[in-house]
Amino acid sequence: MISICRNKIKAVLFDLDGTLLDSAPDLAAAANHMRTIRGLEPLPFYQYRPLAGSGAKGMLLAGFGVGPGGQGYEALRAEFLDRYEACMFEQTRPFQDVEILLDTLQRRGLPWAVVTNKAERFAMPLTASLRIFDSATTIVGGDTTPYTKPHPEPLLEAARRLEVDPVACMYVGDDERDIIAGRAAGMLTVAASYGYLGAGADVTRWSAHAEANNPLEVLKFLDMP
Repeated sequence: MISICRNKIKAVLFDLDGTLLDSAPDLAAAANHMRTIRGLEPLPFYQYRPLAGSGAKGMLLAGFGVGPGGQGYEALRAEFLDRYEACMFEQTRPFQDVEILLDTLQRRGLPWAVVTNKAERFAMPLTASLRIFDSATTIVGGDTTPYTKPHPEPLLEAARRLEVDPVACMYVGDDERDIIAGRAAGMLTVAASYGYLGAGADVTRWSAHAEANNPLEVLKFLDMP
């Protein structure tokens, strides 16, 4: 944990996949569907989960060994996104205690928002389908601004919408790019170590200001000096 001096936290921003929602089962199911229709055996879930935070790129890498720039990648990506859109409501659920966390923020009068690299095409209907997001002040998707994380602009856009100084915001995420973006925006950063993290990730090397091993631990960082 890195000690810093800052304003009292007046708003909390969250990444979506791997921080608030466990969406990996639906992401993996979309990739396995693509394998099945090609006559390939489905892969076990554990091979997909560490890459779930990278969305289509991660799922196609796990499922087909193809990344951006690879042969056929763009066609596979378009197919994956269509398939995921058709199944993204089936198994996605909030992580345990996320609802308690968000209810607590609401009771304390602290506004909260989502800043995700997930395109609005998916982020908006997905969050609209779950009651826990009824109290969210705003949702900033991966294409809401011209930039995606690790660029700080999506976080700064959320702060503007909340009318809160970025230095009075906390950003919670489960990927190193979340921490990079949060620090660049001048926010208090919390690494959600219960999330997807990424293959071979070492949270201790991300330079986050704090680390939460479960959603409720986020609350103890609200009054950090």
